[in-house]
Amino acid sequence: MRSRGIGGNIVAGLRTIPGGEITEYTQMLDQARYEALARLMQHAKSLGANAVISARFDSSEIDQTMSEILAYGTAVVIAKDDSQTQPVSLK
Repeated sequence: MRSRGIGGNIVAGLRTIPGGEITEYTQMLDQARYEALARLMQHAKSLGANAVISARFDSSEIDQTMSEILAYGTAVVIAKDDSQTQPVSLK
């Protein structure tokens, strides 16, 4: 869950007048995605996994002042395949 402070919201609100990217919100959401992904990886590791596949993000807004970013995926254990297979000869 992330929210800009009152000063950040005022500056961001003023930037909406001419239009274009609102960097204050872009940076906030980028940091929220980074933290959500870090928490996903930490949780997967606590379950004994060494990788996460099919990772995705979901987001929602609460009261136009807070954003929630959720990262989810499938925790897996990836192991090297040490089996030796002989190449097939096509004679």
